[in-house]
Amino acid sequence: MKLYIDGLPVLFPYPKIYPEQYAYMTDLKRALDAQGHCVLEMPSGTGKTVSLLSLIVSYQKYHPAGRKLIYCSRTVPEIEKALAELKRLMEYRARYYFDPDAEDPNDPVLKPPDWVDPDEDDKDGLSDGGGGSGGDSVRSMSEDPDPEGEGSNAAAERARKKARFRKTRKAKGKWASKLKLEPFLAVGLSSRKNLCVHPEVSRERRGKVVDARCRDMTNAWVCSKGREEPGSVELCTYHEELGKLQPGEMLPQGVWTLEEIKEMAKEEGICPYFAIRRSLAFVDVIIYSFHYLLDPKVADQVSKEMSKDAIVVFDEAHNIDNVCIESLSIDLTRPMLDSAFRSINQLADKVDEVKRTDASKLQDEYAKLVEGLQAQADARNGVDGAESIMTNPVLPDDLLSEAIPGNIRRAEHFVAFLRRFVEYLKTRMRVLHVVAETPASFLQHLKDITYIERKPLRFCAERLRMLVSTLELTRLDEYASLQKVAAFATLVATYDKGFLLILEPFETENATVPNPIFHFTCLDASLAIAPVFERFSSVVITSGTISPLDMYPKMLKFETVVQESYAMTLTRSCFLPMVITRGSDQVSISSRFEVRNDPAVVRNYGNILIEFAKAVPDGIVAFFPSYLYMESIVAAWHDMGILEEAWKYKLIFIETPDAPETSIALENFRRACDNGRGAILLSVARGKVSEGIDFDHNYGRAVIMFGVPYQYTESRILKARLEFLRDNFRIRENDFLTFDAMRHAAQCVGRVLRGKTDYGLMVFADKRFAKADKRQKLPKWIAQQISDTHTNLSTDMALVEAKLFMRTMGQPFPEGKNGVSLWDLSDVEARQAKEREHFERLMQMDLEQEQQRHGANVGTAGEKGGGGGADKAGREDDMLLDDEDDEADDEWLIARVEEAERIHSERLKGGTAHIVEDYDAEFGDGADLFELDLD
Repeated sequence: MKLYIDGLPVLFPYPKIYPEQYAYMTDLKRALDAQGHCVLEMPSGTGKTVSLLSLIVSYQKYHPAGRKLIYCSRTVPEIEKALAELKRLMEYRARYYFDPDAEDPNDPVLKPPDWVDPDEDDKDGLSDGGGGSGGDSVRSMSEDPDPEGEGSNAAAERARKKARFRKTRKAKGKWASKLKLEPFLAVGLSSRKNLCVHPEVSRERRGKVVDARCRDMTNAWVCSKGREEPGSVELCTYHEELGKLQPGEMLPQGVWTLEEIKEMAKEEGICPYFAIRRSLAFVDVIIYSFHYLLDPKVADQVSKEMSKDAIVVFDEAHNIDNVCIESLSIDLTRPMLDSAFRSINQLADKVDEVKRTDASKLQDEYAKLVEGLQAQADARNGVDGAESIMTNPVLPDDLLSEAIPGNIRRAEHFVAFLRRFVEYLKTRMRVLHVVAETPASFLQHLKDITYIERKPLRFCAERLRMLVSTLELTRLDEYASLQKVAAFATLVATYDKGFLLILEPFETENATVPNPIFHFTCLDASLAIAPVFERFSSVVITSGTISPLDMYPKMLKFETVVQESYAMTLTRSCFLPMVITRGSDQVSISSRFEVRNDPAVVRNYGNILIEFAKAVPDGIVAFFPSYLYMESIVAAWHDMGILEEAWKYKLIFIETPDAPETSIALENFRRACDNGRGAILLSVARGKVSEGIDFDHNYGRAVIMFGVPYQYTESRILKARLEFLRDNFRIRENDFLTFDAMRHAAQCVGRVLRGKTDYGLMVFADKRFAKADKRQKLPKWIAQQISDTHTNLSTDMALVEAKLFMRTMGQPFPEGKNGVSLWDLSDVEARQAKEREHFERLMQMDLEQEQQRHGANVGTAGEKGGGGGADKAGREDDMLLDDEDDEADDEWLIARVEEAERIHSERLKGGTAHIVEDYDAEFGDGADLFELDLD
């Protein structure tokens, strides 16, 4: 479908569009035009990703500047889904431009061949017969034996494969150019563990081990030594092969998923991770994790070259404030300090060795440090473009403007400095009572005891990076604890406000053996994201569960040009939210600490699980506020025989903190649902299942939220943050706790609905959910479906409603409902025509009121003439009322007369009028939101 949004031609890869998608793209277009930031909440399962990509890619192609899109998501599966959606969109655009008059543009009228034989590249550059078996052609080409016989070795075979692959890629590029396809490059970036193709390193299971082994083979000094003395050190052949290519030639045009780019890199013999890193300046769309922008240590390595006019999108950003806080928070334990102390001793030995064998290295380093850090800025990433082995926890601009203090310039002095600082931290951990202090207090105490000043601490991380580089150290995973201590030193000396140091001597409240933890916790989420808002002109924060919208601009300190939440238009109520406040015995149910272990509450929760297991087919997902509460409830259910009863109807699987165990449980849960046995998955809010797993169709016919997922309110870190929010943003403790609990509850129940053809139950099992302050913080699309009759149910009443809902959903899906929850192009054009007509009426009313105002002013000036002006103004008022009476049949206008008057008054003040109109029967159920700028 090709539609126009405020004059922008947008290619949408489906023949029909949801009203929510149209409204979403309209607001997004206005935010991009204004070059401002926006917060948009779109219902789950209504195509948020494809709407984002369709609008922004069309915006890129329409405007000559071609602003880059930086798309941030949370997990690798979500990155893959976004890349797959973008690939589908670009294939549709290619088909559309090849045959825009096709009856069905989604038919494969243009299927790009997987492989084009370069030897058959005739005059027009096109090859016949390459489409259907392209993948097999590449595979057979790579597996064919050497035609010359057994005399070829593995290296020669790899060289032939790479030559053939490059010819193929060149031919595909010529093929695309002949068809005048759009030049476009989009890639996803993930960790080395997910992208490594090295036959040995890629077998490692732990990401930290993969990172360490990769760095050991790609460090600048290792590569330099390996090239000068072949065989002296182990090098990565994939990384070395990459150095022979220019950055703009490493990746061919197209949309590359993570698996596709790994396969391509294997064929060509290059490293996919560094190929993506070095190609970022040439891509149109980059999709990666939040941390690549929000964590300064990572952003300094990856995202510092991104153009300032790029469009930044944070998808699924309901917990973006927590990501910001985690990126600047550090926890230190006693084992970490012991490991750091051992690393310091190793550094000291290495410094002594270098002084004996090659003292010029240290002397050169000292000379460079005297020149200042600015001279080293260009060399931060090494000669080969490999990333810096140790990173700085704050932005480099904060440090490069100053010179490193003299007392840490010499290597031996800096090592002694680190040793003294670690000894101080170990001494502080000997206390047996909780200590909470500000960075200023910590630094003052540090100075009094050790005479360490603040300034050298600030340069600690950068100085350690340079020393490790000078000493040409390997096995850098052994220095991870020391790097964390250096990052802690830099952070505590850099930030005065928005941080707190908390020393907890015991791991838990009931523990008797000390296990101290030193928390350096960030309280101000805006510190990490501030550089993003300052650098990029358009930042989009979007999610399906981001209510209330005004909370995020407060916490993150930014101004929005558009801030909107969209209702959900439905031809049938495909999801049913309900609040169960009491059990069948009329005992109130709640997960409050005072009653959570009450046998009556536990038994009623168990009865809810059993009864819904009987009534609901296929899969049920249940969420608990915490692992601790889930374990206690499951143990009690086992003693009461509740689990044994539930097993009669469905299998039961449990999420654990261990990721591999949870993955196995999820796999078996899906298998049980597919086989018709049915299953129950017991999970935890804020866990892996609640954040990144979709339970579409038969995998999630009901979600039960056992209790309100509040954070642990006795946490000292949480108490400190609540105090900070109250003092600095005037956000009350209870408001934030409720906001945080309801966004996670909404995220949990939203797992059940992944499209308008999907259906499921959303069960809130806690009497506190019935309170107005909880319901008001639910997303608009969920709140609109909660009726007053479903907010105070017993278990029996809820079962009656659930059975009726399931029986209704079992009927055939209603046909012929186009124009209500699903629009074709004619519906979009009709909607736009109605908007234009309404806008013209408002402008006419505005003009009449301006004339009326002018007439009143003239009448005041001529008051001596008998008050004719006042009479004229009165007559114009009567005429305006008559006009309104004439339009009484138009529901739209008569419902918005008062709104128009408010718009007029705001316009006179120089403001922008935001019109929010209800979605009347002419356009279907639900509500649609849009805004008009009358200035």
